[in-house]
Amino acid sequence: MQAFCARHVGNALSDMRRTAEVSDVPEEYRWEFTQSMILGKHGLRPPWPQDAFELADWELSEALTLLRDAEVLLVSPAVHAAVMAAATTLKPADIVTLDREADIPLQTALLVLPQPVILANRIGTLSDVAAWGWTFIDMHVTTPRRQQFPGVRITPFMDRDGPVQTDDWRAFTTGARADGSPLPRWVPDGMYGVAGDAKVASSPEMLDDINDEYRTMQDLLREAGSWRAEEPPEVGEWGGGHVDDSYDDFAQRYLFAFWRLAALGTTTSAPLTQPGGPVPQPRSAEDSEPDVRVIRLTAPTRSTQAGDQEADKTAGSRVYHHRWPVRMHKGRQWYPSLQQHRVIWRGPYINGPADAPLLVSEKAYQVDL
Repeated sequence: MQAFCARHVGNALSDMRRTAEVSDVPEEYRWEFTQSMILGKHGLRPPWPQDAFELADWELSEALTLLRDAEVLLVSPAVHAAVMAAATTLKPADIVTLDREADIPLQTALLVLPQPVILANRIGTLSDVAAWGWTFIDMHVTTPRRQQFPGVRITPFMDRDGPVQTDDWRAFTTGARADGSPLPRWVPDGMYGVAGDAKVASSPEMLDDINDEYRTMQDLLREAGSWRAEEPPEVGEWGGGHVDDSYDDFAQRYLFAFWRLAALGTTTSAPLTQPGGPVPQPRSAEDSEPDVRVIRLTAPTRSTQAGDQEADKTAGSRVYHHRWPVRMHKGRQWYPSLQQHRVIWRGPYINGPADAPLLVSEKAYQVDL
């Protein structure tokens, strides 16, 4: 695991260093800028370690702390479909409006997906995500002036036995098992830092500038890491199609959409219980919440049951055997009490009979490289 994490953080630092070298950052600040954009944004306070294995140990320690302290949230298929749809509407300028105190109800949590999401990154490599964890941090960024501000660290967890199984990954897991140190079922796969201080653009032109600056940076990073690019596979799809994550921001978009939909009252949570079983007990006498909660959709469901006359008019004699998500539309609503715009969505809703299974797409593929 240490070697895996060390290679991951080493590649990230190498790509950012190449990007800094073609930027307008003064030469004497480029290495500090590189470290701050990777390590400082992840919540590591300077002076930053120089050794990749020392950084890997820190990342693994932080991941274990997250797993130990996080409240576990299980996402229902309907909520997952709604969040996936909402995430596709977001741009970088939307993410910078995140106010962690107002938008995120839990400081540390692990969001477990109903099925892995397959991402294609900026150099064409596939990976799968089984869960995203987050925790509040202080970010330390040099631009070139050193600054500290509130943020959120996101940690993706991939499934050791998930749908993306490259030859290198099989060799790695087999070797770890042979050495007597088998990998855990969920493996941390890097980190992301997101500012949570609600920077709000005041004009459409400023929003466009934020989007353009972010994408320019990601284009430079793609070029810097192009030597690691692989030929894209002929087949590689999640149930709704694999996600093009060429700008390396899907983790932020997914969680931002989840947080905002939850804040808007689109989702509800309840303790995880077995049919006829007891409600899980809190972790300690001081805790008021159970270990695991299930997140479900509260938005209205459009049904084709006999009692729904409007649906009957539309459906005619057709009988539907599945439910399916209907895409929502993003907007920005002015909140006078906050004196700022907040991202909202119209919808989502789930079409089809209320008691029918949710259909994400017509096809699902096993990715086996």
